[in-house]
Amino acid sequence: MAAQTLQQKSLDSPDETRTFEKGKAQVVALGDFSATRLTLEPGWRWSENVKPIAGTDSCQLLHTGYHVSGRLHIRSDDGTEKEYGPGDAYVISPGHDAWVVGDEAVVTVDMSRVTAEHYAKEE
Repeated sequence: MAAQTLQQKSLDSPDETRTFEKGKAQVVALGDFSATRLTLEPGWRWSENVKPIAGTDSCQLLHTGYHVSGRLHIRSDDGTEKEYGPGDAYVISPGHDAWVVGDEAVVTVDMSRVTAEHYAKEE
C-alpha cells in the first residue's frame, strides 16, 4: 500500500505574494499542486493593471478555480462574455480580459499551476 500524504498550507501565510496595481496574488505550493488567491479591488481591470506585467494583448493563462466574493466579468478574445460571482466554480481559457464589477473586491482561488507560476510575474 502506498504511503498517504497530508499536506496543508494557509493562503493567509503564502509562500509568495505578488502585488500589482489594485490587486495581489498569494501563492502556496504543495508538491506538484499550487493554489493562488487573487484579490482584485474595485476598478481593477486585467488590460490596465496586469497587461503591462504580462506583456501580452490579453491574459494567456488558463484559470481553474472557485470564486469566493465580488463579481468578475470576463470577455474572451472571440467576444464571448460571462460574469462570475460567489460560489461559482470556473474554467477560463487563455485569451481574455477581465474586470471587477461594482464596489466589492473580488476574491477567487485559482488551482491552475500555470497561474501560480506566471500570473502577474515579470519574466
